[in-house]
This record gives sequence, structure tokens and C-alpha cells, in this order.
Amino acid sequence: MNGPNLLAVADLHVSHAGNRAVLDALRPATDEDWLIVAGDVAERFDEIGAALELLAARFARVIWAPGNHELWTLPDDPVRLRGDARYRALVELCRGIGVLTPEDPYALWPGQDGPVAVAPLFLLYDYTFRPRGTTTKDAALAAAHAAGVVCTDELFLHADPFPDRESWCQARVAVTERRLAALDPALPTVLVNHFPLRREETYLLRHPEFALWCGTEQTADWHRRFNAAAVVYGHLHIPRTVRADGVPFHEVSLGYPHEWSRRGGVPTPLRRILPAPAPVRAERPLVGPAVRL
Repeated sequence: MNGPNLLAVADLHVSHAGNRAVLDALRPATDEDWLIVAGDVAERFDEIGAALELLAARFARVIWAPGNHELWTLPDDPVRLRGDARYRALVELCRGIGVLTPEDPYALWPGQDGPVAVAPLFLLYDYTFRPRGTTTKDAALAAAHAAGVVCTDELFLHADPFPDRESWCQARVAVTERRLAALDPALPTVLVNHFPLRREETYLLRHPEFALWCGTEQTADWHRRFNAAAVVYGHLHIPRTVRADGVPFHEVSLGYPHEWSRRGGVPTPLRRILPAPAPVRAERPLVGPAVRL
């Protein structure tokens, strides 16, 4: 197809050698192509910056939304910032290399199907995607521990200066909701978040308890409220496209090499979001080990 493309990828996890090779091979189809990177580029600050800088040199515009892995403070990372301070430092890193973030004005996609506001979001999760039979965070966490399913975020994703991750999530939802509500309601959007906006997307998880670390019930209707032409997310390592209320929800994760073998080998991870591709039957692959997502 002639003209620029709005492409997307997530969960590059470039600290893995196989993933790094895939990153090195990523190229735009045209000099005008934009790229959405929906989180989990890497864990170390230097690796995140190097990967995004490489992509920014290749694509006409790169738009980034953070995943949980970027927010980890690992023992071997020289950058010791935690929580919101780490996020703000990543925003400044991105701005220094020309990558747009959730703190910047939303870019207007000018290509076919445009104009469309491409809105990277940073929302986190609030433990409301609870396992069946549980009604509180404590009960849900107990059920997850009993099942042996505990996200690594519990060790390395700090909420400073907020008292906990759900408080940080609430603050992010509030500020993001105000920004989206200020847009012209007639302007279509592409909503980009690392975590899925609806709980339904987690129903294919091999370990349903992991849904606790996957989003918030507060965003379930955002695709309708904010005139979404498409929603882009990652995190689940279940690449597919489904539709809700006529809106395509694209899970665009690369995932880990051991997951590719179940999907036919080394993938071609870039997904075209705009111009809107023709609908296809959704794939139903299973997620990999929950504790590292």
C-alpha cells in the first residue's frame, strides 16, 4: 500500500539475545512510517535508551508508552531511581532522542485514515482484575500466591512516592482521563497502553491469576468514550487482534524466544495499525510463564 504506515510493536525485551536480533532487523516500509512502541523495551536504563534511539533513527516518528519492565529498579542497573522518578527520567531520556511519551502533546497521524490523535497512555494496574471467587486485593493476592503465580513487579516495580501501585494507577488514570476528555470528541484516536484496557483480553491467559497485574476496570469503556479507531497494547504475550464495539484491539507483543516456537518461529513483529488492515480471524496462542511478564 502506498503512503505512510502507523506500525506498532511491544515487549521487545532486548536484553534477550534473540530479541536483540529481531530489534536490529526492524525497518520501516517507507521513509514516512511511524512506530508505536507499547512498552517493555528492556529493564536497564541504558538498554532502553539504546533501543529507542536506534528505532528513532529509522522511523519518521516513534511513540512510546512504558511497560512494567522499564519501571523495574534492578540490582544491576546503575540508575537507582524508583517509581515515578524513574518514569520521569525515562520521559526525559525519550525527549532527548525525539521519542514521544505520555507526557507530550498527542501527535496527529496525517496519513490515510487521518487525522487521528495517537495517544500513548501510562495507566498501570490496580488489582481489580481479580480471580474468580475473590473480592479484595488481599484475597486475590493470596489466591495468586497459592497458585504459584506472582508477578516480578512485586519485587522490583516500586510506587514511590505513592503508597502503593494502585494509588499510582489511580493518579495516572485521573490525569490521563482529563487529557483525553479535552480532545475534540469528533477526532478519532489510537489509544496506546502497555496493559490491556479491558479485562476480556486477559481471558486467554494460561494462568488467570496473573490478570491481577494486567490493568484496571476503570478503562473498560475508554474505547467508546474517547472515539478510538484502534487500541494498541502488549504485556500479555498473546499477539492477536480482536474487536469490541467495532473497534480493533491489537496486542502487538514480540515476547520471548521460547514463545515464538509455539507460533512458528522468528516472527515479523511489526503490526500495521493505520491504514486500517482488513479484519482477520483472531489467533488464540497461549501466554508464556506469567511470573516474568
